Amino acid sequence: MELTDYIRILRKNWIIILVATALGLALAALFTWTRTPVYQAQSTVFVSTQAGGTVAEMQQGQNFTQSRVTTYANLVTTPIVMNPVIAQLDLETTASRLATSISASSPLNTTLITITVEDTDALRAAEIANALAASLTNAVESIETPNDSDTSPVRLTRVKDALPPLAPSSPNPPLNLVLGGLIGLALGIGIAVLRAVLDTRVRTPQDVEVVTDAPLIGAIAFDPKAKDRPLIVHADPLSPRAESFRALRTNLQFLDMGGRSSFVVTSSVPSEGKSTTTINLAIALADAGKKVALLDTDLRKPKVAEYLGIEGGAGLTDVLIGRVRVGDVMLPWGDRSLYVLPAGKIPPNPSELLGSTQMASLLEVLERDFDVVLCDAPPLLPVTDAAILARATSGALVVVSAGRTNRHQLSGAIDALQTVGAKVAGVVLSMVPTRGPDAYAYSYGYGYGGTGHYGYTQTRAARKGRAAKAAAAPKAPSETAGL
Repeated sequence: MELTDYIRILRKNWIIILVATALGLALAALFTWTRTPVYQAQSTVFVSTQAGGTVAEMQQGQNFTQSRVTTYANLVTTPIVMNPVIAQLDLETTASRLATSISASSPLNTTLITITVEDTDALRAAEIANALAASLTNAVESIETPNDSDTSPVRLTRVKDALPPLAPSSPNPPLNLVLGGLIGLALGIGIAVLRAVLDTRVRTPQDVEVVTDAPLIGAIAFDPKAKDRPLIVHADPLSPRAESFRALRTNLQFLDMGGRSSFVVTSSVPSEGKSTTTINLAIALADAGKKVALLDTDLRKPKVAEYLGIEGGAGLTDVLIGRVRVGDVMLPWGDRSLYVLPAGKIPPNPSELLGSTQMASLLEVLERDFDVVLCDAPPLLPVTDAAILARATSGALVVVSAGRTNRHQLSGAIDALQTVGAKVAGVVLSMVPTRGPDAYAYSYGYGYGGTGHYGYTQTRAARKGRAAKAAAAPKAPSETAGL
């Protein structure tokens, strides 16, 4: 993943990251609040030897002291030093238990021993540290005193007495809160990245490129009112979603389909917006002066006639079984050079009809009479209708709902087309959000002509142009007699 992908993941999952960070802070605060304060007191002793007055004797004594100081530091946690302290301070504990709260250290190249004591009582911690320093002094002098002498060549002097600390050494609220926040933040980012890795839904053009080499020729902006105004190019031509269809129209015209111009518009699964995409694309092409034939080849759940508000009782199925001629049931729509062939009655054998020689002949004739032929077909994964039909056209346009269709479904749809030898002309992302981390770039330029006189003039001029084209165009493809 690139840096932009990580930024998108963070933007998309900022709530999870914020909650995880807050949770880390809360747990750190709870941990700090429930811990018993521990106080730390330190006393320091200096180790020296009773050396002679010459420089050599003093150097020898210094070397002897440094070689023994680590041993003396280790004596602090032994019973010989701690038992007198326990008895002196009347501590209700044992030497082994007391040793867990005591440590002794000696800085490198020094003869100082620092005794550190941790206790829940500040005064007791200081008392134990001072008592240990005194007990260590006695123990070392006793051990180092030769049998034939009354004095020890080693002397321990307490150079720093332990004082009762004013504040506990642990817990450390600021440190705990910082660590808790950092751990929560790291956990939140980890969850966000894991969600992104495990999420196989197609959201961006990069997700499409992972599945197929087919070009992404369009990204249709999401419209929350799409159900109320499915024909957005006709109802609101200045909206971002309508602009998306015009961009799709432009990209479609640049596809090299070997001189043919018939397309099957399908999807992986239902409810991805393939029917509205087909219809709006057909209207956009007709607005650009193209002569367009729109066929409802979804012989299972036809929607074109319903969306366009035309009679759909007779249509494609009647033409394929030879009951009527195509010119009798192919209807002009609006003031555009757009002709619509409804699905007609739902047959018991849709796949057989769409794969018949009559269907291939019909497509061949329509390609000759129209600039563009668009076929609204069923989804690819539930049924094979679209794959069979795509083989007889110049290619298939696969509509993918952003954020709903996963990569496995898209891959299955592409495989279904390639298995029958159909060409995938391109992929169209639908329902792409215009805001948020998954947004596609739509917003620029939409203010031009939106509310002012320019927009009104352009719209009126476009309508006049479409009316003139419709008047000059033939009313129906009457030359397709016999179909």
